[in-house]
This record gives sequence, C-alpha cells and structure tokens, in this order.
Amino acid sequence: MMPRSSHAVFLRRAMRRASVTLLLLISGITHAAGLDIDQLMQGLAQVRNGQAGFVETKYIAMLDRPVESSGELFYTAPDRLEKRTLKPKPESMILDGGTLLIERGRQRHSLQLQDYPELAAVIDSIRGTLAGDRRALERSYRLSLEGSAERWTLQLLPLDEKMQAVIKRISIAGAHHAVSSIEINRVDGDRSLMRIEKLSAR
Repeated sequence: MMPRSSHAVFLRRAMRRASVTLLLLISGITHAAGLDIDQLMQGLAQVRNGQAGFVETKYIAMLDRPVESSGELFYTAPDRLEKRTLKPKPESMILDGGTLLIERGRQRHSLQLQDYPELAAVIDSIRGTLAGDRRALERSYRLSLEGSAERWTLQLLPLDEKMQAVIKRISIAGAHHAVSSIEINRVDGDRSLMRIEKLSAR
C-alpha cells in the first residue's frame, strides 16, 4: 500500500499533468477558432505567383465511371489563371481579366465572362480565393470558414437564384497559404473534385 505522503505527491503530479494537457487542448481549440476569413484572405493574397499540378475527377450521373484529367495550373495575381490539361487530351484554358481563351488542338474559342454570368461566378470563386479577394467572393457567395490555419475549409454558397439552381456548394480546402482542393457540388448531383499540389510561390 502506498504511504499517504507518496500518495499525495502522486495525486499532485497527476493533477498537474492533467492541467497541462487541458491547457494544451484549450490553446489548440482557441488557435483553431482564431482563424477568421480576413486572416485567411490576407495569407492567400501573399502568394502573387504560383505553379501547381492538379488531378481533377468529375462524377457525372450519366456515366458509369468518374472522368479524370490531370495537368498544371499557373497563377499570376490578381486575375490571370491558366489551366493546362495534359491527360487524357491536351487542352488549355487561359483566364486573363474578363476573357477566357480555350484551346483544343486547332480549335480556339474566346469567351467574355460578362456574357456568361454563371460561368463567371464559378471561375471567380477560384480566382477570388487564390487572390485573397473577400469582396469579390462575397458578390456571389455567402462565405463560412471551418478549421485552423493548418487545415481549413472555405464553404461558398451561391447568393443568386440562377446560380442556386445550378450550384449547390463550392468547398475550397487548404493549409496555411496554399489551396489543396476545390470541390464543386451541383444541384443535379454531379460534382467535381480538383486536388492541387502545393503551390510553389515565386
């Protein structure tokens, strides 16, 4: 049987360890809750140029299997974004300001985003996040943020009724100043998930 003095020392040490553990947990919770949208946007805005690899998987109800493509992304703040698809077929999409240029083989198409407001809203959800432009995002979406700086998810819910009829939710996840995935959930049940390698800032 443990002597009373030794038992008291044991209890004090156990309580001290429990107190330290509790403080660590509380500090972790506080840190997680401490990340707000403004802080996230400020961090993302620090990345002025970047390059990344991507793998995009589209889940379409009409198809038996998901459709997968992969390639590279290039970003130059504040509004130039290039998506080069290498597999399964080469394709290039260059977004510069309000113009979207699409190249497939010998075919070239140029679109003005102002003529396609729903498409513009989806594109701007990605471009606005990369640029850390909260004001641009809130023109089309209601924003909510979950997680901590080490692992966060930004939820975008469309505000416009026409967009609500097409897009259910856009979820953009990442860590610190880097976006790691973009998931677009459509009202009809289709969805796409783009996984992005860590952007290498230049």
